[in-house]
Amino acid sequence: MVLHTLELLKKEVPLEEESLCIPEDIKTGLVLVDIINGFCTIGAGNLAPRETNNQISEMIDESVKLSRVFCEKKWPVLAFLDTHQPGKLEHPYPSHCLAGSHESNLVPPLEWLEKEPNVTIKRKDCYDGYIGSIQEDGSNAFADWVKTNNIQLLLVAGICTDICVLDFVCSTLSARNRGLLAPLEDVVVYSHGCATFDFPESATRGIKDALPHPLEIMHHMGLYMAKGRGAKIAKDVSFGALKK
Repeated sequence: MVLHTLELLKKEVPLEEESLCIPEDIKTGLVLVDIINGFCTIGAGNLAPRETNNQISEMIDESVKLSRVFCEKKWPVLAFLDTHQPGKLEHPYPSHCLAGSHESNLVPPLEWLEKEPNVTIKRKDCYDGYIGSIQEDGSNAFADWVKTNNIQLLLVAGICTDICVLDFVCSTLSARNRGLLAPLEDVVVYSHGCATFDFPESATRGIKDALPHPLEIMHHMGLYMAKGRGAKIAKDVSFGALKK
């Protein structure tokens, strides 16, 4: 049933992806959204996978590859880590990724990023990393990072494609369109560097406010909605020479 629905969905709302080659002379930043134990490591928390999720595994592998390249080039990387205070629930989800817990930390294959000088770690307490970057004085840590590094192209990977990744991308594009993120020009979502979770309809029965969440369908829709807001969707990423 889900496979049939997915095929119909892709026919009715097709998603065109492109190959991305990043020139050496374009200031590029990498944003990693919530690639943490609480969302990616089996059994790590209420919202962690219960079994192997191939899409999550691929996302981690691709994010590690990209991070290695960016760090070798000393290009800016920003990693959002979903982190919540005890007692402050994020409706409709159960308690997750509490401050100070293993859940709110980077997955083991990415832990090395914390020691890299070109990497900024930003903990956030809401879906949207852009909103979560607002400081008490009204400034925005993400916007400051973009401006300080003169980022023209933003490459985004992470989880969940249709929730935290999509919310961040939409806010970033709105801010760019309002001239709040100069010199940012393009926002690119790397499809194989993103993942979401699977929660079939049968699992929602008897759980208040629970909604079905078929993985492949919601991943496709997350990418489709991001493209509809003005993001580019990349099916592969490479690094090239100077832009002519």
